[in-house]
Amino acid sequence: MLRAATADDAAAIAAIYNHYVATTTISFEEQAVTDQEMAQRIRDVSAVLPWLVREDAAGQVTGYAYATRWRVRSAYRFSAETSVYVAPGHGGQGIGSALYGALLADLRQRGVHMAIGGIAQPNPASVALHERLGFVKVAHFSEVGRKFDRWIDVGYWELKLG
Repeated sequence: MLRAATADDAAAIAAIYNHYVATTTISFEEQAVTDQEMAQRIRDVSAVLPWLVREDAAGQVTGYAYATRWRVRSAYRFSAETSVYVAPGHGGQGIGSALYGALLADLRQRGVHMAIGGIAQPNPASVALHERLGFVKVAHFSEVGRKFDRWIDVGYWELKLG
């Protein structure tokens, strides 16, 4: 089941996200996010753009997707950066695709023109997901992040929604 996230989902979302913070370069954050910090992020994002969760039959959150403003200046208001995370052990089940599809549909309804996905490299699974949904690579920045004592590249993919 897909639904809008609430602050009550913060602990489950933080648990998923903190796995990626602690063990991968997918997120450039280096410190775990508290449940309270995540609840505030959910409230802040949901006031303007969608934040969705996917629950399994038992009501456990197994993934989430959200969009944030691409930039703060007014002329950027029709562009959003998108993110999707799937709980460890739940990959390859179509959860990311379902969440992303619903997120993009919601953004279209809100009049967002451009969806932008930033992907730390290498990440072939995320690249494949974005390209399967129609995103096209438009930029590649070398060594713009540093985590786990190594430099990390970031690529950007875009999808025109309208």
